[in-house]
Amino acid sequence: MGQTQTRQHKRRNCQKRVTLSSRTSRSASGHTNAHEVTVRARLETHHRAVCLHLLELLRRTAVHGESNSVLIVGPRGSGKTMLLGCVLRELMSLREVQKNVLLVELNGLLQTDDKIALKEITRQLHLENVVGDKVFGSFAENLAFLLEALKKGDKSSSRPVLFVLDEFDLFAHHKNQTLLYNLLDVSQSAQTPVAVVGLTCRLDVLELLEKRVKSRFSHRQIHLFSSLSFGQYVDVVRAQLSLPPDFPDPKFSDEWNHSKLCEDKTVEEILRRNFNGSKDFRSLHSLLFLAVSRVSVSHSTLREADLIEACRLISADSKANVLHGLSILELCLIIAMKHLNDTYDGEPFNFQMVHNEFKKFIQRKSHSIHKFEKPVVMKAFEHLLQLELVRPVDSGVCKVQREYQLMRLMLEHGQVMEALQKYPQCPTDVKQWALSAFG
Repeated sequence: MGQTQTRQHKRRNCQKRVTLSSRTSRSASGHTNAHEVTVRARLETHHRAVCLHLLELLRRTAVHGESNSVLIVGPRGSGKTMLLGCVLRELMSLREVQKNVLLVELNGLLQTDDKIALKEITRQLHLENVVGDKVFGSFAENLAFLLEALKKGDKSSSRPVLFVLDEFDLFAHHKNQTLLYNLLDVSQSAQTPVAVVGLTCRLDVLELLEKRVKSRFSHRQIHLFSSLSFGQYVDVVRAQLSLPPDFPDPKFSDEWNHSKLCEDKTVEEILRRNFNGSKDFRSLHSLLFLAVSRVSVSHSTLREADLIEACRLISADSKANVLHGLSILELCLIIAMKHLNDTYDGEPFNFQMVHNEFKKFIQRKSHSIHKFEKPVVMKAFEHLLQLELVRPVDSGVCKVQREYQLMRLMLEHGQVMEALQKYPQCPTDVKQWALSAFG
């Protein structure tokens, strides 16, 4: 018993040492991670002119009170956040800017509607106690008061505010785009100096804006594209996996660092597939973390099989996996929806249509499925709705009866067929029903 506990303790220590090696190497060598180094190097060469242009734009707002708006557009991992971070650091280092500029950072993933966004703006500007004593009607009045509250001294002088909107495209989905309209309207007027900087990975982001919002945007766009080659990508992989010079076990560290893993054809193919899918280093870190987590006392080196298994796990279809845990009744409802999609070219359907399709199958073709009462079928349908395999077309408050509320199936046909092949002990007549063209 004691030996087993000791072995488990050693295994945990070994995994911990290897997974934390990149963090240790950063502190030992005094530099940041490979991702940041790579992006910074690219900023210094390819994006230096863009960096200076953005810096000058924000400096005019901070120093001269000139309002501006700009969008930074580029795929994930292309260095948008890094570019803005470098510019803001340089901007805040200027003496006339340090105590004058207010920075507000919003994220479309966190601030999902304008009310939440307004609360966050209030919190970041430290105006909670001011707003608490006031009652406002519209969102615009509330925002106008917040901007007015920033004024200091006489009306001719105001503190400039920099608004950074990460995931800018998500703000365009807010009701009436009220937040975007008011921020861009202020940036176009002679009121409080405001700079609105949006970050997005959607090239068609301007098409999402309403006409009144688009007319108030300056149409300045900065496009960033990743210039990372596959060779540089592999170098980053080696850097991320290498152990630092001061690693406690020099012999283990030497063996680990001299591994030829990246030269293996299968590993190269996995890395290339990941590289072609996304140059984002976060997805690479997820892949490497899964691979390194398989290291143990019994095999203390990273093997080709570890990366293959990590690739399989990371590319697993989560929705198809959910299908494996469904009951036969729920699976039959999914197949009924698939047939409705085929018959009506993907048009929305309701529960009543699905139930009729299922009854038709029971009466004509099924010999292994029992007849279920309608409330039981409805309960199974609601479970699919909870699992988000089915989604209502109208997400708002709907006055239509549950049976007639329009729905969409959130699965591709290939996912359904693949899940059927892997479903344990799936009745033959159910498989044949799924394979038939129109049920």
